[in-house]
Amino acid sequence: MKATTLIVFAAVIGGAVLSLAPLRALEPLASRIVHTDSTKYRPSTSVHGGAGKMAFTALLDFHSLDTNLQFLHRGVIDPHSGIGHHFHNNCEEMFVILDGEAQFTVDGRTSVLKGPAGAPARLGHSHAIYNATDKPVQWMNINVSLLKGQYDNFDLGDKREDVPLDKTPTFINMSLDRALLRNVNSFHGGKGTAQYRRALGPDVFATAWAFVDHIVLPPGASIGPFSYRGIAQFYYVMAGQGSVSLAGRGQESAAIRTGDAIPIQLSEVHSIENTGTEPLELMAVGVARDLHKEMESTDAGPGPRRN
Repeated sequence: MKATTLIVFAAVIGGAVLSLAPLRALEPLASRIVHTDSTKYRPSTSVHGGAGKMAFTALLDFHSLDTNLQFLHRGVIDPHSGIGHHFHNNCEEMFVILDGEAQFTVDGRTSVLKGPAGAPARLGHSHAIYNATDKPVQWMNINVSLLKGQYDNFDLGDKREDVPLDKTPTFINMSLDRALLRNVNSFHGGKGTAQYRRALGPDVFATAWAFVDHIVLPPGASIGPFSYRGIAQFYYVMAGQGSVSLAGRGQESAAIRTGDAIPIQLSEVHSIENTGTEPLELMAVGVARDLHKEMESTDAGPGPRRN
């Protein structure tokens, strides 16, 4: 067992966590986009005391957003491998699998989820993941801290191998199944008809983590210019290609493709368009600057609605 804590800069006023000044808002759009490159994955064994081996890298870290995103990791879990059972008391974390299936554990109860899917672990709750299959699983990890730059863990020395399985999960989970999406015309004033679903809303999280959205844009469709009041976010491109644009500073635009992570800072009005011939599939994660999680968008078009 071990416990580690790293505390960097943060401010806490009246119980609300306030981020400091923007860290990367002036960085050009194209240079802040991070591309997934499996050749940069770092092999690791016994992650939080887990079984077998995996490999991963950090696409985003706590410098990437103005708000309290701690990191976005992307990697692969080998067959009969996983991340051991552990707690976080100062941050919230969610494992996501993009394909296959895996055994997710939250608070000692384990169920199989079929990808693409994920399960968050709230502050003070334990979690783990194990790939019991004979095929590697594409994996992501999203972590949001209570205080900016703060990370902690307490490992339980439990690999979660050969554990009893609940047929129905006893914990919060999400599916990124396209069949669950609904049509939204002129999404935030954009072109065409998008497909959208808020997979997880603000009430799920105890930190300033605000939401997880699932979006599919058909060829030629777009999300119109918008930003959320008090919320920074990142997009992860699950499939397809397109472009992202920022209003102001000469209307910056940059190409995006499968595996890209795109940080969007506080107050940055942005739009996304599918410029390819296949659907552009996105996962959007919002992290607010404080616990109020102001969800109002700045656009005049029809924005996403909570489930």
